[in-house]
Amino acid sequence: MELNNIEKTGNSGLSTQKELFRTLFSLAFIIGVTLYVSLSAHPASHHHLLVIAAVIGGYMALNIGANDVANNVGPAVGSKALTMTGAIIIAAIFEATGAIIAGGDVVSTIKNSIIEPSLINNTDTFIWLMMAALLAAAIWLNIATSLGAPVSTTHAIVGGVLGAGVAAGGMGIANWHMLGEIVASWIISPVLGGFIAAAFLYLIKRTITYQQDMLQAAIKVVPLLITLMTWSFSTYLLMKGLKNIWKLDFITAGSIGLAIAICVYLVVKPRITKTAQQLDQSKESINTLFTLPLIFSAALLSFAHGANDVANAVGPLAAINDAVFSGGVASKAAIPLWVMLVGALGISIGLALYGPKLIRTVGSDITELDKMRAFCIAMSAAVTVIVASQLGLPVSSTHIAVGAVFGVGFLRELLKYNDVKRIEEIKAHHEQADPEQVTVFLQTFSTASVEQKKLMLKELKQETASLQLNKKERKSLKKVYRKELVKRSQVYKIAVAWVTTVPLSAILASLLFFMIRGMLMP
Repeated sequence: MELNNIEKTGNSGLSTQKELFRTLFSLAFIIGVTLYVSLSAHPASHHHLLVIAAVIGGYMALNIGANDVANNVGPAVGSKALTMTGAIIIAAIFEATGAIIAGGDVVSTIKNSIIEPSLINNTDTFIWLMMAALLAAAIWLNIATSLGAPVSTTHAIVGGVLGAGVAAGGMGIANWHMLGEIVASWIISPVLGGFIAAAFLYLIKRTITYQQDMLQAAIKVVPLLITLMTWSFSTYLLMKGLKNIWKLDFITAGSIGLAIAICVYLVVKPRITKTAQQLDQSKESINTLFTLPLIFSAALLSFAHGANDVANAVGPLAAINDAVFSGGVASKAAIPLWVMLVGALGISIGLALYGPKLIRTVGSDITELDKMRAFCIAMSAAVTVIVASQLGLPVSSTHIAVGAVFGVGFLRELLKYNDVKRIEEIKAHHEQADPEQVTVFLQTFSTASVEQKKLMLKELKQETASLQLNKKERKSLKKVYRKELVKRSQVYKIAVAWVTTVPLSAILASLLFFMIRGMLMP
């Protein structure tokens, strides 16, 4: 008993030391940002506001790394294609690279035009608005991370800008049509992401794991799946990840992506064939064929996230910087290198210090993932964005990724339920038969292909067509055990966090705006 108490005390002390280290390292980053801006920025009438905004921007970047990046690497970690350390290193490098190389040099001062900037004519008011929006979004991301809920950074910023904008200029300043699109994305993103991920998983099951010779099936199908992934990811990166430095339409991006995919197929096909010949007939062996694609997908998704979302996340800081030095309010603002570095480095540090919690949430706490399931989630992340952009549907990359995890989990539940139900029906039809005969039939059924299973069930029903189950027997079939493979507590918690992100960020931002204005107004 005493030994257990000593062990618990030791673990508690170690946890406290880790938390202290994370806090001190985060503070060191914030202090570094403060000193850099204080010493290097040109003198200006609102210089002190720029320093304060830079501190808030650094805090925001830390929270983006702690929360939003998990969606890109969580499935790879959950499936054990990557270790936690390896995932953090890859994500940090590619997030920062995407932000600095492909993040662009200009950003919209009002994310998604959620408010009309021309209605804010006073520079001070605009700066206070942006500071309140940035701080509100950062605080909400911090709260969501502590609760273990992955949320959309973009939605948090939109909510912050909306709330502070309404507080500064009244209800008429808001673009309510744009807000309606964001609300629609709460449903569209996870449903579309979940459906596409489930469709890919069902395809893999039908073409590989439900086949009697899984290795031969894998030799044929896995190279095609990797080729499809290459095509979708290449198109996704050309259209989204590199849009700030090279604008391409869908046809051009898709054509270039297809050419890259064909080249990859020619390289991958013989390698998969050679590797598969050394494997055995098991799902665990087939899973190993998806390891390398998952590593690449984690890196490419992180690069695209850095290119797309980092600039948007530090947009308010860039807007404040522009307002301080230009003395006006513009719809577009240049992103100085130091602002982009604050975003890139802050995200990397936040990911390393606080990211593992959300990575585990996405990778293993919602549903159990193997490499095939994680592959389907990665595919969904790219394909859903491409499909949605061509259909003009508003989507969130965070909601897509988490929705894909839900989709994979719920498909597993459905398939498991159907399997158990079929076995119960078979036992009911064999109720009067010899137990050994039932065992043989079930063993044959479990190893049969999908077509053979259908034929066996059809023949079984024909043979027992005259069998009439009594009321008690029919009732027992309805009580087939439905195993929950998706943790409902996670579903409810994340859904509530998604729905409340915009309104809570907006309310918090409006309160912060009045507080900041009250403190800074002469």
